[in-house]
Amino acid sequence: MHSLQPPSSAQRPGASPNRLTLSVQRSFWRLLALGIQGSPSPHTRNRPAAPGGPEGLVPPARKTSCSAQTFLDCARGPGAPVGRGQRLRQASAQTSRGPTMKSVQKQWLEVVGAYQYVLTFLFLGPFFSLLIFFLLFTSFWWVSVLYLVWLYLDWDTPKQGGRRFEWIRNLAMWRHVRDYYPVKLVKTAELPPDRNYVLSVHPHGIMCVGAFCNFSTDVTGFSKKFPGIQTSMTGLGVLFHLPVYREYLMSYGLRPVSRQSLDFILSQPQRGQAVIIMVGGAQESLYAVPGKHCLILRNRKGFVRLALRHGASLVPVYSFGENDIFKFKAFATNSWQYLCQITFKRIMGFSPCIFWGQGLFSANSWGLLPFARPITTVVGRPIPVPQRLDPTEEEVDHYHMLFMEALEQLFEDHKESCGVPASTHLTFI
Repeated sequence: MHSLQPPSSAQRPGASPNRLTLSVQRSFWRLLALGIQGSPSPHTRNRPAAPGGPEGLVPPARKTSCSAQTFLDCARGPGAPVGRGQRLRQASAQTSRGPTMKSVQKQWLEVVGAYQYVLTFLFLGPFFSLLIFFLLFTSFWWVSVLYLVWLYLDWDTPKQGGRRFEWIRNLAMWRHVRDYYPVKLVKTAELPPDRNYVLSVHPHGIMCVGAFCNFSTDVTGFSKKFPGIQTSMTGLGVLFHLPVYREYLMSYGLRPVSRQSLDFILSQPQRGQAVIIMVGGAQESLYAVPGKHCLILRNRKGFVRLALRHGASLVPVYSFGENDIFKFKAFATNSWQYLCQITFKRIMGFSPCIFWGQGLFSANSWGLLPFARPITTVVGRPIPVPQRLDPTEEEVDHYHMLFMEALEQLFEDHKESCGVPASTHLTFI
């Protein structure tokens, strides 16, 4: 019985020893990652760096789809900065095929990780709500009944500490999500674990990617940078009414952004509690225009009252690049479209908005895959706040002004290192 072996150099003059094996592996990864056949375009194979440009900066070329070798380049879009995966491919081009194939797998996992976050954010709650309702009319009705009984008995758990699982917060999937953009956490000052903190994070963006990766997972090293601090990110209370989705959110340490929930966290005997609040909320997402830095903060003072009631230090946090991962259609504040968005928010608690990324298989099409733009979350210096069980309006206004000044200074100090032009400044609304 004859075994299939690659032709030797003697059989094919001039052929390299493992050419057949390499060809089969390349075809496999193309089919697995993209579902397409054939060779990459001659314009994209082994393209040199742009003359006079930085190493690894590849001139844009016309293409309708991406090969496995250029998959992450397509996800980043034309003209995007050179990423870690691209540098890894260039560095390993002259070495063995092992590192090269590993980098292709890494790129694919990063794209899948980023895409699953979007799908989960948008559809996991509605999907399980409809599924529980649908099962009531099937032979599996008992599954829905059992879960609804559990939901009734467990209704107040999100407001009373919830259920967080560290192994879920440290899943390898989130390292791939971190590396896709990439997401980075910058520490500017110590947060001593002998007190509590209220971290106000800006901007909200479309999906709070930077805040989630940095504070709801530990893939950016928050626990090492700030030892002894336990973070509790907060979200809309209505999200914790959605079946199954509420379990998903609680497993990452999320809590409802309600007074009862926040008071419970900051009243724990163990110090070092840090609540993460997206103060701008859903309304700030209506200003998530790439390159713009508009914050809904001027009249948002509830987080300051919370800090005063518990004597928790205020910490300004800014995520540079959060608004750049999607393109966004903004409407004028005097338009009927904007009025509809605000009315919907008052009723439902969140604002519908029009945004788009790029296609999963092509940078030339639109879709839900975020653009791979760096997100750098900078944690500022804590502002000490005294405890006042019944703070006055003058005290609230004073510390609110101190916070706005600290946030603005944090932005000015780090904007240029994060790719923001020196002429750009924060706008408070």
